[in-house]
Amino acid sequence: MQYETTSVTQGTTLATEQNRVLRNTYLMLALTMIPTIIGAFIGTSINFSFMAQHPIMSSLLMFGAMMGLLFTVTALRNSVWGIVALLGFTFVAGVFLGPILQVALHLKNGAQLVGMAAGGTSIIFFSLATIATTTKRDFSFMGKFLFIGVILLIVASLANMFFQIPALSLTISAIAVMIFSAYILFDVSQIVHGGETNYVMATLALYLDIYNLFVNLLSLLMAFSGERE
Repeated sequence: MQYETTSVTQGTTLATEQNRVLRNTYLMLALTMIPTIIGAFIGTSINFSFMAQHPIMSSLLMFGAMMGLLFTVTALRNSVWGIVALLGFTFVAGVFLGPILQVALHLKNGAQLVGMAAGGTSIIFFSLATIATTTKRDFSFMGKFLFIGVILLIVASLANMFFQIPALSLTISAIAVMIFSAYILFDVSQIVHGGETNYVMATLALYLDIYNLFVNLLSLLMAFSGERE
């Protein structure tokens, strides 16, 4: 009887902790949207002409900057500075949205496409997050497959910097939408089932899912629905 009582108490404590992490993650995720929007607004007013002149070098520099900031957030994840680093990362990520937003907003229906990409990203996120939260199924088995998928995406993206094949770009974006949608299931499931207990890292994972989902959705919408002036 005492063993059963202890088990129930431990189970309740674990469930409470998981709910706390999930709640804090969603609150922090909402907060990260503020520096992202500010950064994106600044990014749309920056002259990124150097990227057109040196696309490979600028892409590698941006990738290096993002990786450096990711390392900083990870290193500081257990302190209040981890939150500061996370917000700084999301601000820079917002600035780096500048080039694609500038291209989109130069289209006749650019503002509509950006809104559709944001709306589509929100619908996908809330739908999959709800599934991962309410279902009893653990989606952690997807981790290895998704990681391999991301590595292949990075390799394909780097290769396409040199070849500049439009069809390959669209294929990469379509696959990225599927992979990062699946990552939402995986990352929320990790929180719900106790695989991730640090809400800074949980927020970072979900933010990257949403960010990449939005960028690739917008790329597809521009390719198929963009109206030139």
